[in-house]
Amino acid sequence: MANVYHGLAELLMLNNENLADIEVSDIVNGAPFLAALEATEASNGTNHSYLKQTGAPVVGFRSPNTGTENSISTDTEVEIALKILAASWGVDQAIAKKNKKGGVDGFISRESMRHIAEALFEAEKQFIYGTDNKADGFEGLVDASTIGSLAGEMVVNAGGSNDSSQTSVFLVRTTSDLRNVTVVGGNGGNIEIGETVLQKADDGTGKFYPELWTPIEGWLGLQIGSKYSVGRIVNLETGGNHLNDDLIYQARSMFPAGRKPNLLVMNGTSLEELRKSRTATNATGAPAPTPETAAGMTIVETDAIVDTEELVA
Repeated sequence: MANVYHGLAELLMLNNENLADIEVSDIVNGAPFLAALEATEASNGTNHSYLKQTGAPVVGFRSPNTGTENSISTDTEVEIALKILAASWGVDQAIAKKNKKGGVDGFISRESMRHIAEALFEAEKQFIYGTDNKADGFEGLVDASTIGSLAGEMVVNAGGSNDSSQTSVFLVRTTSDLRNVTVVGGNGGNIEIGETVLQKADDGTGKFYPELWTPIEGWLGLQIGSKYSVGRIVNLETGGNHLNDDLIYQARSMFPAGRKPNLLVMNGTSLEELRKSRTATNATGAPAPTPETAAGMTIVETDAIVDTEELVA
């Protein structure tokens, strides 16, 4: 059975000695949504399977000497294919040698950390927008039929109407039993940082220069445990059909009482619209503070959610 990790920072492993003194938590800070999710190793290397409950057991009461119908719950096995997260990079040897603090090794360590951090932010966008972000990446939240259109069972429509100027807010349930939204890391969660090698590189004109090349790759995927793992408020517009507490509570009401979401994921625009909506309704009229929670959910602000979504129809 795969190990369970309470967050991406615990799951990820960096195998390069030059990064041994770097805290993984520092690297994942640029991907706050991923950092807030429960995480697990893939069940089989670079593929992952899990059981998704599709039917409840039949239970009830009975009178003496009278039997009852009973059955066990039903599960469906779901297979997801992880995708390669690539952060490999190269640099002209002469540039690396100019580094005064730590020399070439220090330059390689610093740039590798930056490339991994940027790759994780790209993964965060993939977790949200899935194949709409990168077609060759893994499926994300919006690929789920329950939130991908207005016909989805877990969608609330804020009513925006201007195309290419919309945004969304996601209600996410992530739990340590791994039955909901979970980060899945392949090959034990290892981000493989290969040995830096000196190679001949083409400058694009048929001329060559010495390049230091550092391969960095890992495997990631997203597990969505059930339809009650994620909800979405769509067609939010700045200034008009913006985020407010009524929409949040309406979306939360779609979840069963025992399976409520614990994360409310949004960008800075939606967070500010929510704050301003509270300013307008508080007793003193004084500016409301930036909220950290709403309807019992922790607010996660991420730049991975854009303000230029197409209308969800």
